[in-house]
Amino acid sequence: MTIRHLGLADYLPTFEAMQAFTLQRVLETPDELWVCEHPAVFTQGLAGREDHLLFPGDIPVVMTNRGGQVTYHGPGQVVAYPLIDLQRSGYYVKEYVYRVEEAVIRTLDHFGVTGHRVAGAPGIYVRPDDPASHALLPQRPQKKLPGDTGGGPDFTGLGKIAALGIKVSRHCTYHGVALNVAMDLQPFDRINPCGYAGLKTVDLSTIGVAVSWDEAAQVLSQKLTATLAP
Repeated sequence: MTIRHLGLADYLPTFEAMQAFTLQRVLETPDELWVCEHPAVFTQGLAGREDHLLFPGDIPVVMTNRGGQVTYHGPGQVVAYPLIDLQRSGYYVKEYVYRVEEAVIRTLDHFGVTGHRVAGAPGIYVRPDDPASHALLPQRPQKKLPGDTGGGPDFTGLGKIAALGIKVSRHCTYHGVALNVAMDLQPFDRINPCGYAGLKTVDLSTIGVAVSWDEAAQVLSQKLTATLAP
């Protein structure tokens, strides 16, 4: 996989470049991983509802074709876009999502933080009050028993540290994952993050992990390259 470091890149041109790359790629096109950070922007997914944009103010809103609802990108956040041919890699979309989340979990573990999955809510979460705890979450994904309809996602005691939004076209992925490193988190208060009112958003800095953007980007790139291998 070719890793491309884009630096601080405006969101819309990056989005358009991902679309163009995916449209033009052929069977022999090598997979790529684009790593960057974006100036402040809200992005709205295909399922996005306008009422989840509470007061965007001076931050632009860009409509996208990824899955999911509204999220925020800004300086201090590592954004990784895997451009993968799933058919060639030999796994399906559900497995792809699992592998991307696993890369984030392994990245957090590198920095002494335990990442968690929450049933029904893609992305990775941490316990802000005890970020190193390995105790299993009661709200983790589990096999459903017959007749168990479940409820909505339960974020009790958690903060979201990484958001996931993907698009698959012609068996090829684009969009990706955003890991919060050391950000101004206030803009998350202007939205219902990922469509959930009151969902707390955290970064590595606020849970006591001092790490540079460059180091976090390097580790996440390594973990994604490993977990997304065919």
